[in-house]
Amino acid sequence: MKKIFKILIAPVTFSLLVSACHDDLDQSPIDPDSFTEEDVFSNATEAKGALAKLYASLTLTGQATTGQADIADIDEGASQFTRMLFNLNELTTDHAVCGWGDPGLPDLHGMYWTSGNDFSQAMYVRLAQEVSFCNSFISKAAAISDPAIQDFLAEARFLRAFAYYNLMDFYANVPLVTKISTELPTQSSRQEIFDFVEAELLEIENTLPDNNEYGRVDKVAAWALLSRLYLNAETWTGTQRYDDCVIYSNNVINSSYSINMNDANNNGTSYDELFLADNNSNGAQNEFIFVLSFDGVQSQTYGGSTFLIHAAIGGTMDASAFGVNGGWGGNRTTSALVNKFDTNDQRGMFYTNGQSLEIQNISAFEEGYTITKYKNITSTGAQGNDANGEFADTDLPIIRLAEIYLNYAEATLRGGNGDLGTAVNLINELRVRAYGDNSGNISTSALDLDFVLDERSRELYWEGQRRTDLVRYNYFTTGNYVWPFKGNQPNGASVSNFRNVFPIPSNSISTNPNLAQNPGY
Repeated sequence: MKKIFKILIAPVTFSLLVSACHDDLDQSPIDPDSFTEEDVFSNATEAKGALAKLYASLTLTGQATTGQADIADIDEGASQFTRMLFNLNELTTDHAVCGWGDPGLPDLHGMYWTSGNDFSQAMYVRLAQEVSFCNSFISKAAAISDPAIQDFLAEARFLRAFAYYNLMDFYANVPLVTKISTELPTQSSRQEIFDFVEAELLEIENTLPDNNEYGRVDKVAAWALLSRLYLNAETWTGTQRYDDCVIYSNNVINSSYSINMNDANNNGTSYDELFLADNNSNGAQNEFIFVLSFDGVQSQTYGGSTFLIHAAIGGTMDASAFGVNGGWGGNRTTSALVNKFDTNDQRGMFYTNGQSLEIQNISAFEEGYTITKYKNITSTGAQGNDANGEFADTDLPIIRLAEIYLNYAEATLRGGNGDLGTAVNLINELRVRAYGDNSGNISTSALDLDFVLDERSRELYWEGQRRTDLVRYNYFTTGNYVWPFKGNQPNGASVSNFRNVFPIPSNSISTNPNLAQNPGY
């Protein structure tokens, strides 16, 4: 997937979850040389190009680096999926602050966003658009008898389920749309969305290939997303599914994926190699269950790893050491994350020179340590493919095996039918990598839910999961856990619990009278 396949589905600037009716959609081009959707599914090669668009919708922002955006009414670079995932799931927590004053951005860490927030609206549209693209692909591919095209169907259904997983997480009650229609959709409950995602993943788990090309999902990805789904089931539906989480976590753990222990840099740990420019080939790829691929020449975007690297560089930092041509001086972290690491845990990647640990003024880049986790440098020290250093090659893991280890441990502690000794061994495997030896290993007596949450923070920071974790622990909005500037207060404060979900965008509410706003907004 590093080489982007031909993009064959035209861009749209609306959400199929809120789309209005159109007259006479059954039109064919007059030009006989035009490339139509019938041509797209004329053979497996062309259909594979259309499938690539479903992946590319999560990786890129449109049909070009800039100027042909899929989503309107927001800065194009900011509309990229993983950049918005960072904004909604990391910037709203103890993991990140940003010094930029873009409208709606300070609201996120301060936790005072409204239904008109640019970033929560854009994420809703991005995910709804992914559903639309997937629905179009599924409806056309289902009518084709070519076995190769039929094999692509399961991937499209996984990507649609992944989009709905995120819609359910962020917005709770959203329309469930599985077919192209001109009707304004009605709203579904979070339980209905949960049931749909579960049913889809269970149905395709044995249809997806045992192994697939790098960057494309296989059956283990379905198991891994089910593990994540069941871990959050009690929060989202009120029904515990921890036994199921243990079962599907075990399926993943016993698969062909493995924790990357290849220390090519000879620095005592291989953790850093997960986030380098050659992480598609340096051994890290063996841990990546669902990954979004980036290439500084072939797939340029101001989101993705380009954003995570550039935006965390400023002050006295040398951008060339990160394989890029400059810093954007925005993102740092809070002391709450820094203090979770001891000095021997090499997962704590912070730049401290000229930076203060504590933050008094979020807009001042020198306040707060910066994160050096992501680099556009290979494990041999070479810069990524873009000679100008503008765009990064570093792929971003959306689900990796380490998360599933932690899912198993947490589900076991919450009452799932797992084994505590196994949970300790799994966590210690991660900690051996983190410390370079067994000096950081824990015993069964040290394993409790708060330890697992802190270990998730240490292992998965800036990977787009923190808000979801804090909501599950009832720490996101409550006073049970506070961090600097939570609730827009320097020392942190609780906020109303309706902020455990984001609002349905105001423009979607005004467009579709079938939608009701989430409580509190």
